[in-house]
Amino acid sequence: MNQPRVIHTGQALVDLVIEVPELPARGQNVMAASDAQYAGGAVTVLLAAARLGASCVHAGAVGTGPHGDLIRSTLAAEGIAASAPPVPDGDTGVCVVLVEPTAERTFVTTLGAEREITAASLSTASVAPGDLVCVTGYSLAVEQTRDPLLGWLPMLPPEAVVVLDPGAAFATLPAEVRDAMLARTDVWTGNAEETTDLLAAASIAVPPSPGREIVAQAAAVTPLLREGAVSIVRDGAEGCAVHARGESTYVPGFPQKPVDTNGAGDTHTGALLAGIASGTGWAEASRRANAAAALKVTRRGPTTAPTADEVSEFLRSR
Repeated sequence: MNQPRVIHTGQALVDLVIEVPELPARGQNVMAASDAQYAGGAVTVLLAAARLGASCVHAGAVGTGPHGDLIRSTLAAEGIAASAPPVPDGDTGVCVVLVEPTAERTFVTTLGAEREITAASLSTASVAPGDLVCVTGYSLAVEQTRDPLLGWLPMLPPEAVVVLDPGAAFATLPAEVRDAMLARTDVWTGNAEETTDLLAAASIAVPPSPGREIVAQAAAVTPLLREGAVSIVRDGAEGCAVHARGESTYVPGFPQKPVDTNGAGDTHTGALLAGIASGTGWAEASRRANAAAALKVTRRGPTTAPTADEVSEFLRSR
């Protein structure tokens, strides 16, 4: 039996990462310490998954031009397939990432060819039962990508595993859009703030708990999802909580001194799914994902996810 693939439907963007001493006041200027371009967005998840051993496919749209070329070359270098043909009449957009000395990030994103998806272009991934299909909440925030995506999801095999990374946008979406997505979601992987916002939007109160709040949040969000779903709630360096098969587990993190947190959550998601694709249990896959994210924040750029050997050595040293 073939190992499930990790398939991402989201936007592959070029990240223009600029290190600044502080954010400028409105209308003012600040001198940057450095700048660099990377393939980012969905690429960050896929790179992390591929480096930890998963077979990966990008099903989203990629433009033609220098940005699209960077996306394609980065994917190809890691053995990641791009299933849809290039968009002929436009280039991929960019995400300007301002990184402060605390490693905090501020984003400005443009819209480009990465939004030119259709149900037919997504179908080029040929999703099979058991494949892990990643959806980002940012796809649902723009009508151009929302409608094709929601039209395509019901066409998937029932055994395909749909993984939702909600992003900050998800809780603010219209209720009917959220509900349609959640009804087909098998895995929720969001941070504590994103989960808090969704529970508030759904008028769900998290009962008081003597333990960590993210553990209670993971249990509270699960009933909103497809039957049998799993919920992961991340809390940065503190680790994550997993709710699976009716049980909640706290998985400690590995605090590091960060130099760049851009891509840490995406690295966590990619590493997590690589573990699940290989047959690892949810708690152990989350532990390895915590380690991968811890290593990532010590490196600059979103495409610096560790390899499986690096994660294993990191865990051995702990």
